[in-house]
Amino acid sequence: MENTLSPVKALLYRSYHFALRVALLVYPIPRPRCFTSQQLDNWLSEVKENQIEHMLVVTDDALLNLGIPEKLISFLNHNGIKTTVFSGILPDPDIKEIEQGYLAYLNNNCQGIIAIGGGSVIDASKLIGVRIARPKTPLTKLKGLFKVLTKLPVITAVPTTAGTGSETTVAAVASNRKTHEKFAIADYCLAPKYALLMPELTQGLPAFITATTAMDALTHAIEAYIGVNGTAFTNKQSLKACKLIFDNLPLVLKTPQDLTCRAHLLNASFYAGEAFTRTSVGYVHAIAHQLGAKYHVPHGLANAVLLDVVLTEFGNEIYGKLAEIADYCGLSKQQDNIEQKVFCLIEVIKKLKLASNIQATLPDIKVSDIPHLAHAASKEAHPDYPVPSFWGLARFEKVLHKICEK
Repeated sequence: MENTLSPVKALLYRSYHFALRVALLVYPIPRPRCFTSQQLDNWLSEVKENQIEHMLVVTDDALLNLGIPEKLISFLNHNGIKTTVFSGILPDPDIKEIEQGYLAYLNNNCQGIIAIGGGSVIDASKLIGVRIARPKTPLTKLKGLFKVLTKLPVITAVPTTAGTGSETTVAAVASNRKTHEKFAIADYCLAPKYALLMPELTQGLPAFITATTAMDALTHAIEAYIGVNGTAFTNKQSLKACKLIFDNLPLVLKTPQDLTCRAHLLNASFYAGEAFTRTSVGYVHAIAHQLGAKYHVPHGLANAVLLDVVLTEFGNEIYGKLAEIADYCGLSKQQDNIEQKVFCLIEVIKKLKLASNIQATLPDIKVSDIPHLAHAASKEAHPDYPVPSFWGLARFEKVLHKICEK
């Protein structure tokens, strides 16, 4: 079994990555207008300028029962905008749930969508928007890049976790629970028009979810930075996100009610989202998606378990980039050599996981499944992910064995 791809495949994939980079320069990805809790009136004015009188509020039952969407629903109703609540979104939203949300939008004559929740809720809202824009085409026919090509209804994303960055990305992930398949749809039109960053909505999150979603954002930032398609803008956003997470996640775990630190984590998630939606992700995500599809491992947890293992497996192929992250974030000493800087970065990631009670292995993984998981991860990553270097199946299997409890 090969450790690397053939030179011919590697050349083809790098040519594809170069084409993606050129396309990004020619057709820049839209950036959502971002508002804070103190700017709700400004956001409302923009919503009304879009002639929206009735919004579909997409959330989940847990958040609805906690009353988290109530502030925004009351704000909208008080200001003359009707709302219909659809709370039938589960983690890793299934195409059936998206269809139900689509019907709720149509049946209530809604004119816009506000997503209040984590990545699953925001992704589902985008996909409901896709169904509205392309009503004659099943979602399964739109998976991949640039197949929607139609304007969506106005979407406002309100993240209640600081991790996925879905409020600024142009992609959304759907599941088919019958087939254990997860697939992504990506197109510029999927970027939400507005993002509301309200740290008070993240205050009730359990520490473990706070940590795993922050590790998701950290993975976005690091994979965007070490990939070959980084730009001056994405590198800047990635480094800012890394530093905000390293500085603020330990503080939030100690003082969960600290709104300033939670605001910093929300900003980090947003910056990391801006980075990876322009550069894509890497092997951590490729493997994590398979663990989510096969065993329903939460995405942030899968990324957290994998992050230091995958970075270590790359070895000196990415030492320079990792040392730059360590320097920017103040994790190492100026006089340290490159290996010491990388060691410091990896150790900080491990300590963050330990402080967050994030395990090093996943007991759900079956050894007999590893060849299939490795093949699926490789298929997802190649050619779409502009990774620093290409792995053959053997290296995917090696990583999976390392995180397999058995």
